[in-house]
Amino acid sequence: MPWSNQNGSGGNNQGPWGQGPRGPRRPGGGGSPPDLEEIIRKSQDQLKNALPGGGGGSPIFIGVIILGLILLWIFQAVYTVQPDQRGVVLLFGKPKSEISQPGLHFLWWPIERVEMVSIVERQINIGGNSRTGATQGLMLSGDQNIVDVQFSVLYAITNPQNYLFNLEQPEDTLRQVAESAMREVVGRRPAQDIFRDNRQAIADSVKTIIQTTMDTYGSGIAVNTVSIEDAAPPREVADAFDEVQRAEQNEDQFVEEANQYSNQQLGQARGEAARIREEASAYKDRVVNEAEGEAQRFLSIYDEYSKAPEVTRKRLFLETLEEVYRSSNKFIVEQNQGQGQGVVPYLPLNELNRSSSSGGSN
Repeated sequence: MPWSNQNGSGGNNQGPWGQGPRGPRRPGGGGSPPDLEEIIRKSQDQLKNALPGGGGGSPIFIGVIILGLILLWIFQAVYTVQPDQRGVVLLFGKPKSEISQPGLHFLWWPIERVEMVSIVERQINIGGNSRTGATQGLMLSGDQNIVDVQFSVLYAITNPQNYLFNLEQPEDTLRQVAESAMREVVGRRPAQDIFRDNRQAIADSVKTIIQTTMDTYGSGIAVNTVSIEDAAPPREVADAFDEVQRAEQNEDQFVEEANQYSNQQLGQARGEAARIREEASAYKDRVVNEAEGEAQRFLSIYDEYSKAPEVTRKRLFLETLEEVYRSSNKFIVEQNQGQGQGVVPYLPLNELNRSSSSGGSN
């Protein structure tokens, strides 16, 4: 051994610490501790026996060893980043500022190593259906109702360094923050909003709270979408809640039918009112036009009368008689007929009228 005679004595068989080799310790604590030199010597002998040619330090063997070390170093120093990945290089365990983009890269191994991070969009599901016995998503709404909310969060990693080193368990942290944010938002709103009326506004509010909190932690995570997949009452009150839902649906149906009937009747009433107004307007126009026509006729007759009063008077008299006699029964009696002056023969005018009427009807 190289250090077997460092104390200058050739025959004392002393070790480097001034003591000779000792045998193995015997059971019971009576023997001496094992000799380090003997252990190393035996190891070297076993290594020489294992190597080809007895390990005599041939150049070929040394070259093979060196070539193997070089190949091992190249294998560890060259790495590939896939399109859906980003690489973070660590120098003595401390992350470097640059991020390895997709492609082939080189590092100084073993003082440097790389951590790969997938940047594809990921999803975590939170909550469950209480009807199956799960209680994770049970939350208290603003109107003191218990609801079971099942939702999912879609996120992506935008800063691999922060994602790897700022949080110990980023996904668990994101899950806890998302659940806390949902409880906060649901606790400020009535149960009807989360059941049916305003799910999208709730999801947007939850997303904002999650992103703000994760940015405060420096997580390197970007929340893309918060989707409320299901919201149901607890299993114990599910039947009663279904009855309430059916009653509300019936109420909405009756209200809709009443609105339809109201609109129908209102349309008919408006149509009838419009018809009456049109008829009244037409009657007004007709009466006004007739009155104006009569007035114009009277004025025209008066103008003619003022020019020739006697002729106009006679014409009006004749026209009036013509109008009267046109629809009357006429009997013509000649003068100077009979026995004497002033004697009018008796004519059965009523009988003549009856006979003429009966003859016309036959």
